[in-house]
Amino acid sequence: MTGRSATLPASRPSRVVVEAVAPLVDGGAFPAKATIGELVMVTADVFADGHDQAAAALRFRHRQTAWQEVPMAAQGNDRFAAPFVPDVLGRWQYQVVGWLDHLGTWRHGMELKLAAGSDVGVDIEIGLVMIAEAIGRARQDDVAALTALWRALDVGDTRPLDRHRVDPDDPATDDGFVPDLRDVEPDDHGPDALDELFWRTGKREPSAELPRPVDLQIDRERARFSAWYEFFPRSTLSPTTGHATLADAVNRLDHIADMGFDVVYVPPVHPIGLTGRKGPNNAIVVTPDDVGSPWAIGATDGGHTLVHRDLGTVADVTALAQACGKREMELALDIAFQCTPDHPWVTEHPEWFAHRPDGTIQYAENPPKKYQDIYPLDFESADWQGLWTALADVVRFWIDAGVTIFRVDNPHTKAFAFWEWLIADVHREHPDAIFLAEAFTRPRVMERLAKIGFNQSYTYFTWRQSSWELREYFEDLSARTVDSFRPNAWPNTPDILTEQLQTGSRAMFASRAVLAATLSPSWGVYGPAFELLEHLPMRPGSEEYLDSEKYQLRQWELDDAASLAPLLGQLNRIRRAHPAFAHLRTLRFHGSDNPALLCYSKTDPDGGGPILVVVNLDAEQRQHGIVDVDLAALGIEYESTYDVIDELGGATFRWKGSHNFVDLDPAELAAHVFRVAVLS
Repeated sequence: MTGRSATLPASRPSRVVVEAVAPLVDGGAFPAKATIGELVMVTADVFADGHDQAAAALRFRHRQTAWQEVPMAAQGNDRFAAPFVPDVLGRWQYQVVGWLDHLGTWRHGMELKLAAGSDVGVDIEIGLVMIAEAIGRARQDDVAALTALWRALDVGDTRPLDRHRVDPDDPATDDGFVPDLRDVEPDDHGPDALDELFWRTGKREPSAELPRPVDLQIDRERARFSAWYEFFPRSTLSPTTGHATLADAVNRLDHIADMGFDVVYVPPVHPIGLTGRKGPNNAIVVTPDDVGSPWAIGATDGGHTLVHRDLGTVADVTALAQACGKREMELALDIAFQCTPDHPWVTEHPEWFAHRPDGTIQYAENPPKKYQDIYPLDFESADWQGLWTALADVVRFWIDAGVTIFRVDNPHTKAFAFWEWLIADVHREHPDAIFLAEAFTRPRVMERLAKIGFNQSYTYFTWRQSSWELREYFEDLSARTVDSFRPNAWPNTPDILTEQLQTGSRAMFASRAVLAATLSPSWGVYGPAFELLEHLPMRPGSEEYLDSEKYQLRQWELDDAASLAPLLGQLNRIRRAHPAFAHLRTLRFHGSDNPALLCYSKTDPDGGGPILVVVNLDAEQRQHGIVDVDLAALGIEYESTYDVIDELGGATFRWKGSHNFVDLDPAELAAHVFRVAVLS
């Protein structure tokens, strides 16, 4: 008795497999990230059963436009690769298509038999049939080349198949065969003109491809490469005292621009509530003169779409953004989706807040910290749609006011699904918008925020101190999460004064600045506090600043002789001068026989020169040792002689081979930032 077989496919499946594509985030569940003008290298494993060769094509497009197609080059071991460069912001897709390369397989077999002296008469006949079929499929500009090849083979001339026949001027090769097929690459593994002809004209059906195209989110370059400077616009510069305004803040922009920063970030500019207001050093007892925390958003006169009356107006925000633009910088606003008890939403939309059994609303807590001046929003509200819409309207309001960069406060305390919806919705209308996630939380949570749309993310760099910690962390960022997570490294923030910086050591501040600026494509500082070496904690063991600007007005003396502003400016100028710093994927760490010396390099995928950095992590003592440079990572041949030119200190050293001596005294120079020049 014959059993019933399973239903057969409607058409014969391809024998080719397409898998292990990159870039790919969570199997394609989320778009990978790239920036406009950046080379996107797509790789995939493409192979078939048996001994037949496979060929592959990369297709790519912006949104639903027509597909563009380019060949994928074999890299060995069934790996294929091809680049493309997105030229429009927004959502792109790519697809990898594979098929049996019948003509390429035939050619390879012919080469083997000819090299072995075997008879190829039958093989020529097989090839003639396939080439004739290809002529029937070919575009007009390929017909002539295929016809010439067919004619040569028809008289038994197999020389056109020889990859090494590269001299078209040799009389021995003057057989009428088209010259462009003679001018081939001598590398047996690289495609030549005949391979390319076969790729264009070979039979592809049945082909194989990914189950669905892979999405890519293409942002502008500032989403990948930026330098941020944070300041509180309500504080003043000496000798002025009192409460400054947004109009006054314009006067601070030249100083920031001179240091080479390109994003000016200010904390929330909205009205600050009175209920639960905090005093200096987070005091719960306040006086009428205490200004409160900018993150305690909302008063009787308004909330997230209003500007604090002592700062100015919405028009002043627009003017500040325009003033930044005139200096080739951009203004970033803080988006903090939380409310004070005085925020109009508390009475107008009580359903947006979680109430306790007694009817009161629980203020925010992060034990041991208490935020009596803040009510969290309830993302499990029955009116979640109304809440989402209102929050999206806040973002659109400020975009309409001229702001397209947002530093988002504590996004991990809001629903993932909300952010995924909001950012995608905003990007459809404003693909140039940039969202920085300020989420110092668990790694998987931070990574999820990046996957669902945040263009940049704060990092654990702030607390990574030793060479092994820094190396382990940034190797992970530059490999495992590089397609979705764009780090923005900050040595300090208004909330974070690390134990390292509390020593007040100028060398430590300098070392941390060099690390942040050269390890990460994006970096930032909480401005005056960092450049002026602010280092006193509120109490021992705390990371809170003494007399923090979060709770009171400050007066800053930017002309202080001890200021780090010259170093910060030098670092930003070096970053702009060397395209390698704009990339994370090319970061490589190198060996050192002294753990206090951290050595790493970056290269420019577009061919710019390599950069080699050596940082003394010991802010107190001179350190020296031998660094072991992986020359291959820098594109330098083994045992080459090369110059390393220090962009920080100005000295030039001649090095040879991989092992070279480094000596850094933190009292004089915290690091070398070397431009590498290979001697001809």
